[in-house]
Amino acid sequence: MMAFAFYLFAISVIAGGFFTVVSRNPVHSVLWLILSFLSAAGLFVLLGAEFVAMLLIIVYVGAVAVLFLFVVMMLDIDFAELKAEMAKYMPLALLIALIILMQFVMAFGAWESNAAAESMLAQVTPTDRHNTEALGMILYDQYFLLFQLSGLILLVAMIGAIVLTLRHRKDVKRQDVITQMMRDPAKTMELKNVKSGQGL
Repeated sequence: MMAFAFYLFAISVIAGGFFTVVSRNPVHSVLWLILSFLSAAGLFVLLGAEFVAMLLIIVYVGAVAVLFLFVVMMLDIDFAELKAEMAKYMPLALLIALIILMQFVMAFGAWESNAAAESMLAQVTPTDRHNTEALGMILYDQYFLLFQLSGLILLVAMIGAIVLTLRHRKDVKRQDVITQMMRDPAKTMELKNVKSGQGL
């Protein structure tokens, strides 16, 4: 049963990644991407990493993929024009893909397993702690300072992205609450005595 589940999830990951790239409809591409994420989470569950699997589902499926889906469905994008622009760079993309494929072939061709790896794995003693508890002890005990520093770096990066993308356009009218509250009614209002039938 474990072998059947592994091959099922593995085939689903490969098929989802393939159809994510080749699908003509971007909404279908996002749905195939969600399938590949869920299948990868299933593989993590088979490996005994339930915490990582739940993170994959919550973060990537529940947030990132849904955000992609909303952006694709809400924006009015001319995909025919985008495909025409992409066709110009297709030879360069194929060349890069060929180089990456050759690198993978060279890497797997020269792969040799270390004889000491199996003996080192045999020396690992299993503990009674759950993997989620062990991960929490590592993050919040041994590497607490580095974990907090990484969060601070992400916060600074987020603030920097907001500052860099914030634009103040002069041709856009914005509400100034202070100016509205401090205005003088005698200067902002003017009473007109309009005679009947004449208009302004």
